[in-house]
Amino acid sequence: MEVKNPLFIIGTGRCGSTIFHEALAHHAQMAWLSPWCLKYPGKPELNRLAMRLIDMPLPARYVKKVLYPGEFYPFWEYHCSGFSEPCRDLCKVDVTNTTRATLRNVFSTMLTPKRNRLLIKITGWPRVGFLKEIFPDAKFIHIYRDGRAVANSWLHVKWWSGWAGPDHWRWGELAPEQRQKWERYGKSFVVLAAIGWEILMDAFADAKRTIPPSDFMEICYEDFCQDHTTFFRKAADFGSLEWSREFEGIVSQFSLHSANNKWQKDLSDVQQHMLCESLSDSLRRYGYAS
Repeated sequence: MEVKNPLFIIGTGRCGSTIFHEALAHHAQMAWLSPWCLKYPGKPELNRLAMRLIDMPLPARYVKKVLYPGEFYPFWEYHCSGFSEPCRDLCKVDVTNTTRATLRNVFSTMLTPKRNRLLIKITGWPRVGFLKEIFPDAKFIHIYRDGRAVANSWLHVKWWSGWAGPDHWRWGELAPEQRQKWERYGKSFVVLAAIGWEILMDAFADAKRTIPPSDFMEICYEDFCQDHTTFFRKAADFGSLEWSREFEGIVSQFSLHSANNKWQKDLSDVQQHMLCESLSDSLRRYGYAS
């Protein structure tokens, strides 16, 4: 089946995109990457089998315990070298003819007559220009969150590469003013995480300007937590997905509570001050009081 109107959920990581992805994957039209893509990256037809099994009442009881949506970057690397950790955002000019043909073929193999819409979540660099070049009718939902909460969360996950310093992390070289800021705060890792969030948010803003407004939707994590059913309805409408009572019943059961105040508990008074001060301009730009 040909991939038509794929839907990509994008965000910085630790921004609330996981819960959004998991809930939207319950929609009956959505096909998504399962752990079988991780275990058998060269056999995308097995992921199509997974999509068929979750729609069969009896097998679904068992397979839903082991099949869940994820990002599974080793799968991406198998089919598209460099996709998972580029030193800058991937753009239109990075798409080769081979990459285009490979990804379109791989993902088309995963679709079923019922689950004929592709749902993909990626975090970190937006990769909007890259993906839009491969799938011209793609749409993107950007989930964003208070940079203080994101920076603090990054400090507690194993994949954050900032501990190696900005010369060895995945977000590219620091601009002179960014390096000056980092050094001004004693090369604080808290401030470095904050700078990383700013770098990615700037990349999302740049990516947003490269595609039609009708293909890019933004959802604030904090607003989403307040009324998630409404935002799922908006997302379904944006993605031209059918809204059913069954799907509404599923998403309404998701329990969401903003954990944005964790940075105030985790960080010392000095670290909190550095975080707020270093992010003050960006926080105001994105609607957060510093």
